[in-house]
Amino acid sequence: MELFDNLALGFGVAFTFQNLIYCFIGCLLGTLIGVLPGIGPVATIAMLLPATYALPPVAALIMLAGIYYGAQYGGSTTAILVNLPGESSSVVTVIDGYQMARKGRAGPALAAAGLGSFFAGCVGTLILAAFAPPLTEVAFKFGPAEYFSLMVLGLIGAVVLASGSLLKAVAMIVLGLLMGLVGTDVNSGVARFSFDIPELTDGIGFVTIAMGVFGYGEIIANLSRPDEDREVFTAKVEGLFPTAQDFKRMVPAVLRGTALGAALGILPGGGALLAAFAAYTVEKKTKLQPGEVPFGQGNIRGVASPEAANNAGSQTSFIPLLTLGIPPNAVMALMVGAMTIHNIQPGPQVMTSNPELFWGLIASMWIGNAMLVILNLPLIGIWIKLLTVPYRWLFPSIVLFCAVGVYSTNNNTWDIWMVGGFGLVGYIFHKLGTEPAPLLLGFILGPMMEENLRRALLLSRGDWSVFVTRPLSAGLLAAAALLLIIVLLPAVKNKREEAFVED
Repeated sequence: MELFDNLALGFGVAFTFQNLIYCFIGCLLGTLIGVLPGIGPVATIAMLLPATYALPPVAALIMLAGIYYGAQYGGSTTAILVNLPGESSSVVTVIDGYQMARKGRAGPALAAAGLGSFFAGCVGTLILAAFAPPLTEVAFKFGPAEYFSLMVLGLIGAVVLASGSLLKAVAMIVLGLLMGLVGTDVNSGVARFSFDIPELTDGIGFVTIAMGVFGYGEIIANLSRPDEDREVFTAKVEGLFPTAQDFKRMVPAVLRGTALGAALGILPGGGALLAAFAAYTVEKKTKLQPGEVPFGQGNIRGVASPEAANNAGSQTSFIPLLTLGIPPNAVMALMVGAMTIHNIQPGPQVMTSNPELFWGLIASMWIGNAMLVILNLPLIGIWIKLLTVPYRWLFPSIVLFCAVGVYSTNNNTWDIWMVGGFGLVGYIFHKLGTEPAPLLLGFILGPMMEENLRRALLLSRGDWSVFVTRPLSAGLLAAAALLLIIVLLPAVKNKREEAFVED
């Protein structure tokens, strides 16, 4: 009964005119960004973080959440129509979605992606509403030792689930942790790793790193590709609704994708991305029905299941953020940044001290998912037109917007130079085939880990055994060690590498 009372409070907050407008803006921007290849939700949220300063906290978070799951929808549009994944978790949608479009079945493919995403988004939000309160109760039992152990588990999880080389993922995490040490020591007040540069005594700005590595880095990477690589699909999209046979095949695939996505989205690292890959792998292993198109040639299950999985994953990834204050992926790390901007401490106290924010955000996700279905299907023609805009006209406005945004944060030109520098770093990461998301997680969790480590050792008077004598802390460290051992087993390592290769 209490859950219904809380949801009633949430819908009361979400249905105010101001919050509905910001939810719509977030969904529209997210879809727009998802449609434009190579920008993605991380870069967009990084660019728009300064714009949320003037907004009330609830409206700001509702808008940023809308951008996140809106980008998951938008990414499927370009994946299907142009053979370009607008968002990383749409990479597998390309395989069968584009083949359906080439056979004149772009309408059913887009509808399958939209409806699958809507159903999965609603289920993911329901799971978030149901599981968040009991998890928050557990979170109140956490002391400094438990938080430190949880963050160790989070970072190891990020390494395990990062696509590509394990060594590169570890290097990114370590680099993020080291960058988090730059600034003034909290206990002694002494500047460290600032190299006598006054601007570095406050540390490296979170927005600066996010905008540089993800925003400018992606722009430079896109400019390095020739224009000819952008194939534009101009055929008319007809027959939007899937047939009865399509529905018969879609429904079980959507249910499987939703279950996988909801479970994997909670995990630290690339939950939604891994969910999409895992869902596609499960569908390929499921036996083809008589008369069904083979995978890779336009099978509707290959579109519906990954799209449902990435949307369910994007909703449930809010669980560790809102209950424990731990960001499970790069977008959630940006959400931590947004909460900090508005003087909100992410973690279990959000639900008790700010219930309007907590439940308003959850209720807005249902409204946002409904808005996205209405937005995506009728506006397909506009999205196709948008894709014909030459990138050379598009990128200067993105660069300018980023520069204005980062300057407005501290009114400091140093930040603009820093963003430019991190843009080059982001491009180098792109060329080396390194995923930068673990760097952002390391940077966010580093200072929090250091603070909890020091606090735990102060309380135990320097006794390191506190991390293994407290049952919760010992359990989390054991889980981290087990995760590391499992992933280093040769058979698991090979399977992991196969999972991230699209065929």
